[in-house]
Order: sequence, then C-alpha cells, then structure tokens
Amino acid sequence: MEITRIGSAPIAEAGVKQIGELYRIEAELRGFDPQARLVGRQMRLAPLVADMQAWLIHHRARVATKSPLGEALAYITKYWDGLKLFLTDGRIEIDNNSVERTIRPIALNRKNALFAGHDAGAENWATIASLVETCKLNAVDPQVYLTTTLTAIVNGHKQNRIDELLPWNYPVAEYSSKGVT
Repeated sequence: MEITRIGSAPIAEAGVKQIGELYRIEAELRGFDPQARLVGRQMRLAPLVADMQAWLIHHRARVATKSPLGEALAYITKYWDGLKLFLTDGRIEIDNNSVERTIRPIALNRKNALFAGHDAGAENWATIASLVETCKLNAVDPQVYLTTTLTAIVNGHKQNRIDELLPWNYPVAEYSSKGVT
C-alpha cells in the first residue's frame, strides 16, 4: 500500500471522478420539481450509483483495510444506504452541504459560549443562539421573535401552550423586520 504514501492513488482518483459525474448530473437536475428530479435521478444517476457500488466492493477487496484508502472505502461502505438515499426522494439533496452551511453559525456560537464565564451563562447563550438560528431557518426575524415571545411570557402566556411560541409556528406574514403587523 505504498501508493497511498508516496503519491496519487489511482483508485481514489477514479472514485473522485465518479463522484464528480454524479454531482455534474445532479447540477443539471437542480431546480426541477421533486418528482421530475426523482425521475431524472432514477434514469441517469441510479445506474451510476449501482456501478459505483460494484466498484467499491471490488476495490475494498484489493486495498489494505488499515491503509488511509482502505479506511475511506470502509467509511463509504458503512454509510452506503444513507449515501444513496437521494435516489428515493426528489426532495433530498445529494449531500448535506446546505445544512452544514446553515448550522455553521451555531457551531461558531457554541465556541463563543465557552467564554461565557459560567456554565449557566453558556447554556443560556446556547439557547438564545439556537432560537436565533431556528428563526432564520423559518424566515422569522429573530429580534421580532424574541421581543414578541418574551412579551407574551411576561404577559402570562400559558405554559401548556408554549408550542405556539416556537419559531416554526409563527405566522411569517405577520412578523417582519418592521415588527408585528
């Protein structure tokens, strides 16, 4: 397995090319409605994914399990069912990059919370950061949400109806950056 230590690995390069082809086709299908996207994936991507699975099985048998390439192939195999899930539903993305970009600010806030000075302060910081990011995901202005929610709590909003105050239950049209309409 000297090949993985001294230079490029032809097996890895071939795998990356296959993945690149999947992404190229997926880019062509992006923007279609979920049903059309699913049909396109079934016609164009499913055969490539099946070929890639056969390629993966073949090369896993040829590569040392403990080598970096062997470990990478084992990782792909372990998560194969999840990796090909996008072939079953046109609403599912080929990867989770958009989710990763969305939660990046939360991860940064989590690091900032380490400097809150106290465990309770860090927990409060994390709660507020989670609420703010959840508002953004649900197209709710965080400042309006927090102001309105805290006002409702102060004015005696019932605890058994707390779900009404969650960001995803807010009627977006009534809340904007200008405040409650």
